[in-house]
Amino acid sequence: MVVWRKAQPKRKNAEPIGPAKHADRVLVIQLGDLTAFIQALAAAKRIRDFHTGARITLLTTEATRELAEKCPYFDTVEGDGKPSEPQAITRLIARIRTAKFDMVYDLEASSRTMNYFQGMRPWPPHWSGPAAGASHRYVADRAQTHPLDRFAAQLEAAGIPVTAPLVPEINWVRAALRDPPRLQPDFFGIRGRYVLVLPRGVESEANRSWSLEKYIDLARRMVRRGVTPVILGAADVRPIGAAIAAAEPSAKNLVTRADLYQTVGLAERAALALGDDVELMHVAAAAGTPCVTLLSALARPDLAAPRGKGGVVALTAAVVADLPVEQVERQLRNCGAYIEHAASA
Repeated sequence: MVVWRKAQPKRKNAEPIGPAKHADRVLVIQLGDLTAFIQALAAAKRIRDFHTGARITLLTTEATRELAEKCPYFDTVEGDGKPSEPQAITRLIARIRTAKFDMVYDLEASSRTMNYFQGMRPWPPHWSGPAAGASHRYVADRAQTHPLDRFAAQLEAAGIPVTAPLVPEINWVRAALRDPPRLQPDFFGIRGRYVLVLPRGVESEANRSWSLEKYIDLARRMVRRGVTPVILGAADVRPIGAAIAAAEPSAKNLVTRADLYQTVGLAERAALALGDDVELMHVAAAAGTPCVTLLSALARPDLAAPRGKGGVVALTAAVVADLPVEQVERQLRNCGAYIEHAASA
């Protein structure tokens, strides 16, 4: 079992060159999936706080553009950050050059974005990232560094102080949408105490997902304790959600029914989130929900586990399906999922 508490930023391989200069125009680059975007929000907030008054542009992809446009850390969001055609790549590099950014934070830190930097030579902007020749270069051993620790060290190498571990937050969603009724649990008929259940899809490997039978057993135990299991997930989770709800009618099956914003609203009010290592677990952690995530010990849980203000407990086994229901339920009790244990959690 791995319990995340606090991690100090690492400075290994950093090349501190002094603080980032005053910047009026800042570019942040993040081109990953939802999990990567959520994690990068922790760094983006520090960048926003550091560059007071600057106009900050995010270069991302269409997959996260809509969410990014609601985020208060960015003034402009561009969703074409991963073009595939050579001509489109050339146009993107030219656009970045023409924008005359005072500082670029490459949070993607991939070969693609390093090529973007090289394409702007011989006069690239001030640049934070792993590209050779960058003014604020930072190179991390990604195979041995949690993304949030990597971001912290990268920011420090760029002159942005990081005095506490980076933790992503997504509690701005409800304010950005003006907290409409559809973000409330009551919109789905959920009343009283509930726990988010976040399983993997039916095609997942046994070493990475808990079994359907155990999810059903745990759902029944939760209901007996007066807690409603609320199942969330994408289309590949539909058979699992339907099977849990059929076996335990008091469970609420919202698979594919709750969108991302509704998931955030539900997570903020949930007693706890439980499930496999899926994207929505990172969303729940960023919403401040206490989380119990089930991880394969073969997947470096110290690097893969989400982090959040509500705390994250990772239960591990070489084969996740082998984790006993009793052990998982005990951890739910310890984390205050049940009302009789909530006060002491």
